[in-house]
Amino acid sequence: MTETETNVYDVVVLGAGPVGENVADRARAAGLSAAIVESELVGGECSYWACMPSKALLRPVIARADARKVPGLRQAVQGPLDAAEVLAHRNYYTSDWKDDGQVQWLEGVGVDLYRGHGRLDGPRRVTVEGPDGERHVLTARHAVAVSTGTRAVLPDLPGIDEVKPWTSREATSAQAVPGRLVVVGGGVVGVEMATAWQALGSQVTILVRGKGLLPRMEPFAGELVAEALTEAGADVRTGASVESVTREGGTVVVTTSTGDRIEADEILFATGRAPRTDDVGLETVGLTPGSWLEVDDSLRVTGTDWLYGVGDVNHRALLTHQGKYQARIAGAAIAARAAGVPLLETDPWGAHSATADNAAVPQVVFTDPEAGSVGLSLAEAEQAGHHVRAVDVDLSTVAGAGLYADGYRGRARMIVDLDTETLRGVTFVGPGVGELIHSATVAVVGEVPVNRLWHAVPSYPTVSEVWLRLLEAYRDSK
Repeated sequence: MTETETNVYDVVVLGAGPVGENVADRARAAGLSAAIVESELVGGECSYWACMPSKALLRPVIARADARKVPGLRQAVQGPLDAAEVLAHRNYYTSDWKDDGQVQWLEGVGVDLYRGHGRLDGPRRVTVEGPDGERHVLTARHAVAVSTGTRAVLPDLPGIDEVKPWTSREATSAQAVPGRLVVVGGGVVGVEMATAWQALGSQVTILVRGKGLLPRMEPFAGELVAEALTEAGADVRTGASVESVTREGGTVVVTTSTGDRIEADEILFATGRAPRTDDVGLETVGLTPGSWLEVDDSLRVTGTDWLYGVGDVNHRALLTHQGKYQARIAGAAIAARAAGVPLLETDPWGAHSATADNAAVPQVVFTDPEAGSVGLSLAEAEQAGHHVRAVDVDLSTVAGAGLYADGYRGRARMIVDLDTETLRGVTFVGPGVGELIHSATVAVVGEVPVNRLWHAVPSYPTVSEVWLRLLEAYRDSK
């Protein structure tokens, strides 16, 4: 192994996923030099094993489900999906797991790429072991950002490695449809992949340890999604955890805490994530390998003046769009500190404060029906001590919903802070509601008073008229 001369940059980023790319891009936009280190594919988990491939799998599923509810169209879409075409389209959206285009983008914005495994080696210093044995040493004048993301966690079950279970990576990149699939976990990954593979031809069994699906959202979200999955042919079992799993020949055999024995061709564990920080040199700067990085609202790691933890590694909000938001905040903070700005804007909603991580995280679950939320649920708002009221509306009562689909089923809830008469959170569940979430996000982030929302007139007849129904329901409940 040979060591090159030390290369000096203003900012060094570990991890070239969307978060790391955005940190580097913001640094360059501020006139700082930047290098980025990546051990796998430039573009990261989202581009190749998460957001993009999963949504490419789900889009035809949701489109067919919607079309089957439209008079004059439903008869034309009763046949099965063309699984081969869906998988090929998914492959296209991952660029066949090649990162040439993303590398060109980095080059275009002037960010130097180092391929290999990057590790901290003391303050402001990163070593990179390249794929051919070369060794690079990078020194940062101002900041190092760790944006290495997370990995799937498998349960501690005897012999699980021999079973070769799917994680989210295998679930989004498989090149054939399994005849039978067991999905363990009722969170976002579990329900989205159950939706996709059931529609592509798998017989799906979902095992959920708790009481229902999507436990971090309002309870009705998981209930409506479970109802639809069951109607689609999936077997949803709650209060059931995996006691053992083996592979006998090509068959996966699962025994559950309820005494059931289930056979399948594949098993997907969607049971949590852990930070990819176990081998990035945290011990060289006094931090614990494998730990989540504790950061302030400017994303700077607690106890340092140069190290930033951006994206999933800080455990604030494990979502690509939220990580990219953090990257924009961190990039602005790094640039301001590099320029010697004496006082950063770190008050809530300031230019250097990732306030939305705590108050307004939006998320869409691309199932049938879709589920979307932003801000706090009723339970979260009450636990936080806010004086709130939940306002609920049946989405099927909105004219636009009836036009969208026959037999439209859905629900909307807004959480009103009774002291300020602003919104703490909003949840929509129903076909097509993913496109409503940004309007809710603007209302929550902008702390728009309910009285002002009366003047935001929704177009008729659209599903967004649910906003008027929610406001009317709040008025009538006073």
